[in-house]
Amino acid sequence: MSLHSLTRGDAGRRAAVPPAADWSVEWHRDEQALVGLGDELRDLYDRSPAATPFQAYEWLRSWWGWYGTSGRLRLAVVRRRGRAVAAAPLMAGVRHGFPVLLPLAGEQSDFTDLLVDPVYADGAVRHLTRALLDEHGWCALDLREVRPGSAAHLLAERWPRRAWRLPSSICLELPAAGIDEVLERLPRRTAGKMRAKLRKIDVRGITVGSVTPEEAPDAVNALLDLHLRQWRGRPVNPEHTRERFRRHLAEAASGMVREGRAAVLQYRWDDRLVASDLVLIGHRYVGAYLYGSVPDLRSHVDVSLMLLREDLAIARDRNRQGVSLLRGEEPYKLKWRPTPVRNERIILGRTASAAAFAGLARTRAHLAARRHRWRGGHG
Repeated sequence: MSLHSLTRGDAGRRAAVPPAADWSVEWHRDEQALVGLGDELRDLYDRSPAATPFQAYEWLRSWWGWYGTSGRLRLAVVRRRGRAVAAAPLMAGVRHGFPVLLPLAGEQSDFTDLLVDPVYADGAVRHLTRALLDEHGWCALDLREVRPGSAAHLLAERWPRRAWRLPSSICLELPAAGIDEVLERLPRRTAGKMRAKLRKIDVRGITVGSVTPEEAPDAVNALLDLHLRQWRGRPVNPEHTRERFRRHLAEAASGMVREGRAAVLQYRWDDRLVASDLVLIGHRYVGAYLYGSVPDLRSHVDVSLMLLREDLAIARDRNRQGVSLLRGEEPYKLKWRPTPVRNERIILGRTASAAAFAGLARTRAHLAARRHRWRGGHG
């Protein structure tokens, strides 16, 4: 009997009959599966060293609650002897007119990936591949923003049909070191100015503290208020202005702070909240996801320097490899001379129409890159 000769259960869950007693695969379509599988997905995340905080259960669960569409969940779970060893948190969608599978929370995540326990990677990826190919209703699996070394690369390497890899966003990274070590990357004169700015921050008496899980929702709301004040009168990500994003971020942050996968830092000056920073804590890197500050703070201190010092301290204290400044090559990031790391967009084809989808994706990406270069040269 093949891997996906299915036993009929409820409409939300289909349990595959495994080819051997050790392995099984499940497809979950019912939203309640994200609740019922919470402990298992947390445990699998802890055993998946390539995963980023954007694959953490708390992030995915919160995002689905505020952004998900009923009936579109496609959560594949691979088990060995009953224990989850791989998971693909996906959803059915339509992109450019093509039926595709997409990662959960992809639009609000700087990295997308699967969860794979490396101890069982070969078998887990093999069974996940067969499960995906046997799942009907889609022409391509579209994984944007896959960072180097991700589990998704294992799937792409073993994919038996056509696959495409396209360049995606640049992310900037700094090693986990003290701020003094980071300043040594700069020209001597620039580093001296930065050290003077650090002394100015300390003289001002600005204090920093992290919030508890219970305080996290209110702290995230305050952070977003500061963020929008900071960007008032300038173009801002429109999603950051929407209530669903605010609720998603508040809920996710509370759970992630509780699990040690995030920190919300608040900066106070004379008991006044003047800045806040949401830091995501992964297995390998700390990610600076979103911050906000009162508009007049920049006239007193170097805000990005103040935030970076604390982010580096978190990475060092948690024994992480470094700090990721995440997507984007903004000047305030580039001044630290970070290492650029390019994400990939991985498209795995299931049907013949995947080639047309991949071709369209390549063309649109090329045009977007040309527009970006033009704006950079004419801004």
